[in-house]
Amino acid sequence: MSKVMRYFRVVQVSLCSTWRQVRTVYRTGKMSDILAEAVKGAAAHPRPEGINFTYGTAGFRDKSTILDPVLYRMGLLAALRSKAKKATVAAMITASHNPEPDNGVKLVDPMGEMLEAAWEKHATDLANAKDEDIGSALQRIIDALDIDISLPSDVFVARDTRPSGPPLTQALLDGLKVMGSTFTDFGILTTPQLHYLVRCHNSRGAYGETTEEGYYKKLAQAFLKLREDGTKKKYQPVVIIDGANGVGALKTRKLQPHLNDSLKITVCNDGSSGKLNEKCGADFVKVQQKPPPGMEIQPGQRCVSFDGDADRVVFFYLNKDGVFNLLDGDKISTLIAGYLGELVSASGLQLNIGVVQTAYANGSSTRYLEDVMKVPVSCAKTGVKHLHHKALEFDVGVYFEANGHGTVLFSDQAEQKIKVASQDDSLDSGKREAATRLTLMMDLINQTVGDAISDFLVVETILSTRDWAADDWNMQYKDLPSRLLKIKVKDRTAVQTTDAERCATAPAGLQEAINKLVAKYQQGRSFVRPSGTEDVVRVFAEADTQAIADMLAHEVSVQVYQLAGGVGEQPQPPSTS
Repeated sequence: MSKVMRYFRVVQVSLCSTWRQVRTVYRTGKMSDILAEAVKGAAAHPRPEGINFTYGTAGFRDKSTILDPVLYRMGLLAALRSKAKKATVAAMITASHNPEPDNGVKLVDPMGEMLEAAWEKHATDLANAKDEDIGSALQRIIDALDIDISLPSDVFVARDTRPSGPPLTQALLDGLKVMGSTFTDFGILTTPQLHYLVRCHNSRGAYGETTEEGYYKKLAQAFLKLREDGTKKKYQPVVIIDGANGVGALKTRKLQPHLNDSLKITVCNDGSSGKLNEKCGADFVKVQQKPPPGMEIQPGQRCVSFDGDADRVVFFYLNKDGVFNLLDGDKISTLIAGYLGELVSASGLQLNIGVVQTAYANGSSTRYLEDVMKVPVSCAKTGVKHLHHKALEFDVGVYFEANGHGTVLFSDQAEQKIKVASQDDSLDSGKREAATRLTLMMDLINQTVGDAISDFLVVETILSTRDWAADDWNMQYKDLPSRLLKIKVKDRTAVQTTDAERCATAPAGLQEAINKLVAKYQQGRSFVRPSGTEDVVRVFAEADTQAIADMLAHEVSVQVYQLAGGVGEQPQPPSTS
């Protein structure tokens, strides 16, 4: 290398080093200013003493009266998450199926996914930091993840219909403003709509139009194209929707004009009277095993219940004898998996389709999927994020919790194969038509998260195609009777589990005791798992009759009480009256 070249090389290195130093000084100076402002801003959102907050699968949830400081801090964190991902993220203010006085917040990642699990600890730490320590808490996150604070940030914000929503939104926006973040406040949306919008935005429109109206158009256009002409003998395009007195009722009404009268929808519990989630909604219907009070239902009439933020859905009806029948997440997943499996087979595409459940899934549904439909079933830990992750292992992954929260995921490779096949003129018309219907199903399904409105339309599409009434759907398999109990314990961490929470590894002897009890009963199954939020252990049992399921649940609960440090009175046998 010549002397001249060496000289320029030295100058280049020196300039680069100087620029790095300047950039570091700039970033450090800007960071200290922002952190100081964050601490200053906390004065308007003081954290209450003696309360600890935990970010879980559902984000933060608590009484709305104590959440103001949490929302402020999540504004700070959402801006950092956006900078770290170099993309728009979102914050949804909701407490889903909780009572109206509660509220909460959860962050949404760029492709509409739930917040990355590793960031849940950052959220918890920041929410619990003392007001004067907010700056140092933010500094630790920035340093640990090497976040460039000078990068821009952008956050989408929405809320459900709770009265506490507007002031909590303002607290979140205050945090965003301190960080210098841009934001879009969409006002009232369903949780799935916000997930959908952030994915549309970051995919630059490839997933859809980044507007609420675009959401309705995409779903409605796919739904109408999938509707088959002709008279139906059993299926009736008439449905009653229980909107849980929440946002799902409002947004269903906005959807209706786009459906061109293809479905006659009556919305009750629409928020005009009554409280959010009070004696209505998906959680009430599933737990109480009965319709919400005041719903006038004719035998065979198909009914749907959303939850408070419209990310859960269950169906139900009364049979000819007036007996209540629930069609929950297990029934929905088997219906969808069966139909998609038929389309995949008819298209000639080589795609592996699978269903993901939790241990709470009814044993009859698992056996029906594996033994009759020949569809592989995977079991994941309780919590939608665990099911979502497991579903990614399939080309077409169907996942639902029994509570009605779920969706379908198509791998990038599967989507590409399906789209190519739908446009391949060399294929026979049957294969091409099946691929076209799969393409439309991908448009109808909100792949970002469980979506009550989308899932409702998917189910209606399949029932119409099959010309099924609710009874026909329900007859696919018969649910085993089950019972769910909870036992108070001194310390819930005394119970540890493995195998997707189906097997207890601690305390010693508990799983062996459960195995012996289960072996006594026909089609018996039981498992225990600690609560994630309180010192209780949940006991689930099922068997061939309700009386036996009740007895098995009781006997297992006694073992939990005796071996895992139960508190209060020992569980009493179920009443035989």
